[in-house]
This record gives sequence, structure tokens and C-alpha cells, in this order.
Amino acid sequence: MSEANSTPTATLPSMRVSYEAGALDETSLAATWHEQLQLWFDEAVQAGVPEANAMVLATADADGVPSSRTVLCKGFDQRGVVFFTNYTSAKSHDLKVTRRAAATFPWLAMQRQVNVRGEVEKVSAEETAEYWAVRPRGSQLGAWASPQSRVVTGRSALESSLSGIERRFADNEKVPVPPHWGGWRIRPESVEFWQGRPDRLHDRLRFRNNDGRWVVERLAP
Repeated sequence: MSEANSTPTATLPSMRVSYEAGALDETSLAATWHEQLQLWFDEAVQAGVPEANAMVLATADADGVPSSRTVLCKGFDQRGVVFFTNYTSAKSHDLKVTRRAAATFPWLAMQRQVNVRGEVEKVSAEETAEYWAVRPRGSQLGAWASPQSRVVTGRSALESSLSGIERRFADNEKVPVPPHWGGWRIRPESVEFWQGRPDRLHDRLRFRNNDGRWVVERLAP
């Protein structure tokens, strides 16, 4: 690589933002983690954060090798945080082995993030069907056509598979849920709310499940 091409990396040490958009203290925190998440999620949507439901999902395989990717949260309540995927995907293989995951909502424009960590479980077939019913038809067909995480010979192979699925369900008003597709729920053991503050003295408040009782802790930044 030429020196000219490498010079932009010289600016990395000086790249920083002073976080002054807000603060988070114990008195302003909601009573439960899911109520606090709802408050911040609503504020992110109102602020126009693109895909405010996007979260970075981290998993690990049987050997402890980590992987991360961005998925879309499709629901949360007191039971946990839900996303949907192919059950034969790499992430699902990890989840079946370890039964654990972590996810981060990176609301960078608001100088906030929320970190969720805990055990996972598959959502019920009824919950999967309810969400599947509101997916666009194209997304439904794509879920049938894509062998997620597997090596394919090229884009044309995916397009050919999709064409075949379109013909298969051409006469179906409703596309059925694939047997290999459904939801996962992260059942939190801890949920941390992070608010950027000046001088890197960020506010970090964590809800932690302590033998069935939720406690709130402040973490050093």
C-alpha cells in the first residue's frame, strides 16, 4: 500500500466526539429495564434514528469463537428481546450450542447504547406465525429461497432459487412459514443503559437479575 493511500489512518488517534447530548441518573431511570428500553427506543424513533430497532447480535460457537452481525429487533417486553432468523443459519447454530447471546442497540446519533445479555429460547410457533403474517411477501419468499450462511456459487444461484420459490407459491395467497425459520428471544440477565458524557465519564446504569430480583447498579465508564 502506498504512503498516500495509508495517510487517512493517521487521523484515527485524533478522531473523537465530546458527548454532551444528555445524562442518565438513577432518579430518572424507569422502574424496569423494559420500560426504560421502551422510553429510549421511542426517543430514538422520534429523533429519526435510521432503523432504531437494529441491534448488533453477538454469539459464540462451541469452541468459544465469537461472531457478530446486525439484526432487527422485532419485539421486546418483560420476557426479553426478540428477533427472527433462519434456524439453520450460523447464528442459530451458535445459539443452539451455547444458549446465550448479547445484543447492543447502537444509537450513536443520540450518544446512547443499550446492551442486553442473557440466555436464549425459541419463541413459540404462534408468535412466529403472528410476525410472519405482517412480513412483506418478498421477504417471505426470500426466507424460503436463501440457505442462510451457506456458501453459494454466485448471485445467480440465489436469484434462480427465488424464481423457483416464486413459481412454487404463485397460486398461494398466503406464503406459509418455512419449517426452518422462526424467532429467538434473549432473556436478559443484565441490561445496561449507556449515555455518553463529557471527558469520557459516561453514565452506565445496569439492571441485573440477582436471583429473581432486579437490582440497579452504576458501572464505572
